[in-house]
Amino acid sequence: MKTKAILLLVFILLTSFQDKDMARNDLKNKDADTKLKLEGAWELISRYNYKGNEVADTFYVAESYRQVKIYTATKVMWSRKLLTGDSTEWFGYGTYKLNASQDTLTEVLDYGSHIMSVYIEDLGKFVMEIQDLKKNSYTQIEIDGDGNRVISENYTRIE
Repeated sequence: MKTKAILLLVFILLTSFQDKDMARNDLKNKDADTKLKLEGAWELISRYNYKGNEVADTFYVAESYRQVKIYTATKVMWSRKLLTGDSTEWFGYGTYKLNASQDTLTEVLDYGSHIMSVYIEDLGKFVMEIQDLKKNSYTQIEIDGDGNRVISENYTRIE
């Protein structure tokens, strides 16, 4: 009888630990599944100018302007086109990384349009603060050398 009681107690303890491990794994998987991703296609809808790290002006995208970014698991490509008048095409392609806390986006562009190549050569990589990352929208903010916010691009998901 004592042996059966001890075996039963061991069994209960083992299944209890197993249940806790399974619950922990389920929680980790749930967190990974709910973590927001940039993967997909995004369109610029507005910009903010900052003064003293506060939004000073909001500029909405004109009908004659279009900017789209596409993220895969590791790559980014974006293009900008003015729909009227004499326009210089802008585009860039490279890799990106969103840090674990999802508040910093780093894009390292491999190549781009003629005018963008100047910026790529000069800067090498583009590091931006990410704010308000949601399922269907996000904001990326350019930071100057002193750590101040300069301008943001505000995107909405199109796919």
